[in-house]
Order: sequence, then C-alpha cells, then structure tokens
Amino acid sequence: MPRENPLIPPLKPTLEKCRHPQVRTVARDEDAEFVECQLCGEIFDAIEYRDMVLEEEEAQKNSEQEA
Repeated sequence: MPRENPLIPPLKPTLEKCRHPQVRTVARDEDAEFVECQLCGEIFDAIEYRDMVLEEEEAQKNSEQEA
C-alpha cells in the first residue's frame, strides 16, 4: 500500500471555480513572481492574478450597470 505524504494535502475536487480570494507569494525571480491560492492550492504568475482580478471587477461593474 503506497504511503501518502502527510505534508501534501490531497487535492479536493471543487464544484465551483475558485476566485482565489487569498494568495501568498511562493517564488520570486528577477522578472517573475508566483503566487499560490490558499484555498485551492493553484499556483500562477502574479501578473496573471492581477489580470484576473481586474477582469472580474470589470465584469462586476458591467453587470451592475446593466441592472
């Protein structure tokens, strides 16, 4: 029977798309920075994260204006 690594939690399937409300920096280089979502564990480029936040805010503004 294979042993599970107690330091790495098993991936939990998510029914909803995580909005990554809480992230932390996990790696930094001269020209790149990577962040990890504290809820789902996804790791991505910090610039990509900022773009996602801006797109979400824009979509929310548009939906409020249409209502």
